[in-house]
Amino acid sequence: MEYAVYRADQSEVSRTAGFDPAAVTGSLPLSDGTELRVCGGEDLAGENLRLKHALEEAEEANRAKEVFLSNMSHDIRTPMNAIVGMTTLAKRYIDEKSRVSDALDKIETASGHLLNLINDVLDMSRINSGRLQLTVEPFFLSDLLHEIMILIRPQMDSRKHDFRFSATGIQVESLYGDILRIRQILVNVLSNAAKYTPDGGRVEFSVSEEAAGDESRVTFVCRDNGIGMSEEFLSRIFEPFERVNSSTISRIEGTGLGMSIVRRLTEAMGGAVRVDSEKGKGTTVSVTLPLRVNRIQAETSHLAGKRLLIIEQDMGLRETYARYLSDTGAEPVMVDDMPEAFAAITDARFAGKSFAAVIIGTRKDEDGKTLELAAYLHQSCPEAALVLISDADWSRMEYAANRAGIRDFIPLPFFRKTLLNGLDRALGSGEAEEKASEVPDFAGRRILLVEDNPINREIAMEILRMTGAETETAENGQQGVDAFLSADPGTYDLILMDIQMPVMDGYAATRKIRAAGTEDSATVPIFAMTANTFAEDIARAREAGMNGHIAKPIDIGELMQALKTALKK
Repeated sequence: MEYAVYRADQSEVSRTAGFDPAAVTGSLPLSDGTELRVCGGEDLAGENLRLKHALEEAEEANRAKEVFLSNMSHDIRTPMNAIVGMTTLAKRYIDEKSRVSDALDKIETASGHLLNLINDVLDMSRINSGRLQLTVEPFFLSDLLHEIMILIRPQMDSRKHDFRFSATGIQVESLYGDILRIRQILVNVLSNAAKYTPDGGRVEFSVSEEAAGDESRVTFVCRDNGIGMSEEFLSRIFEPFERVNSSTISRIEGTGLGMSIVRRLTEAMGGAVRVDSEKGKGTTVSVTLPLRVNRIQAETSHLAGKRLLIIEQDMGLRETYARYLSDTGAEPVMVDDMPEAFAAITDARFAGKSFAAVIIGTRKDEDGKTLELAAYLHQSCPEAALVLISDADWSRMEYAANRAGIRDFIPLPFFRKTLLNGLDRALGSGEAEEKASEVPDFAGRRILLVEDNPINREIAMEILRMTGAETETAENGQQGVDAFLSADPGTYDLILMDIQMPVMDGYAATRKIRAAGTEDSATVPIFAMTANTFAEDIARAREAGMNGHIAKPIDIGELMQALKTALKK
């Protein structure tokens, strides 16, 4: 096909070889004011129509990207305004603790929102470029659901939503899959439900399972009674950069990438996502994932013949305890509240039948005094292992809980294997006691921090100083290697290694340390502490010889857990 492009004044812009102005068979006005004229070929009219459709699609895509960039400009500047403004206020009122604390809380919230925006854009870029890599690792379904509840409940509570969870037919609890990506899918779906459901609305989240052989099809369903979607928008919901445009939700921020990412990730795992919605009546999102079964058995070796005191007011959970413990040989005793618990402990002492464990379950009078009551129970019944079952964020309360005498934690929602393994852990010898006394106290341990950015270095050193560990620093990979090789073997208990650094990057530095041939070069724990957070970055860190990966911005709880793992005696 030959073609030429003309301006409005008929002057020619460009043409292909062989173009004959006398043989023009069609023309098409372009958006920039020029005109495309084509000639030659029997199917030229069809080709012209195809070009027109292609042009319309390209212009529609460009319009969507322009809207996206406009939204992103607004949505990035909004949390940035909060961060900059609240930082200024915190400095101005530096001596007023309550105002500084309030400003820091708002900065933390805005920073989290900004990070989510950035992650969405980067994820979509990786997906579109074909560089998305999924990891396959074992995980417990109950742990996944508990983490999601911790992440999503503050959103639901802030909107005063009636948020309900249910689970049916859960037989297989330990599965293989990319837990980070599954969590990302579900948090995206639930966050949308929270955002697009008016204050005081209802959001229901359920999980069900169909296991057959070595595969389990797990279906997650989120149902809300929010604003819903029109049929026209529903047809575009999985397109990138699309989001509902409504004056009633004009304050809702986001990239418009969430559901597109949900579909791409779900399909990459071999699953399917379905959205049903009616404007003004709500939305239902179903995500089904085929996951490989991890065949491990629940431990019950320490439960046979043991008397368990269970403090639980929820009748449904009472029935769950009874069902899960029925074939373990344990003897559960159920009570409603703390007074009944102390009475049961006294009666057991007189009868010479002490309790091996006390399980602190959910209470209707939750008022923040759980750990205080646990301490009383520990004093009254020191021979019993205290086990807390809760939907609280354990990483934030672990230290205080251990000090109160709690030996183990089982997250809600829990299933049979999770409960039995947790109780067996608490009643086991040696390991449970060691865990109970484990606190983030690393006095006498030495850590080498390799980090080129001075602000990141200062932040990391302040966090590490909280643990009592002695920290030395290096400003690039070469300095890190030199510091390690010049020190006596065993000097450093852990190396925290940035990746992108001048002179020598973290990968190369790690390889040099591993190949050094000193007494501890092959065994010293090396953790990446970096903003390179994609699956391939984690894989590359492992290939270089690193033992773990800590993402920036640094989550203090995650860092502390990594330190405990690395510095365990």
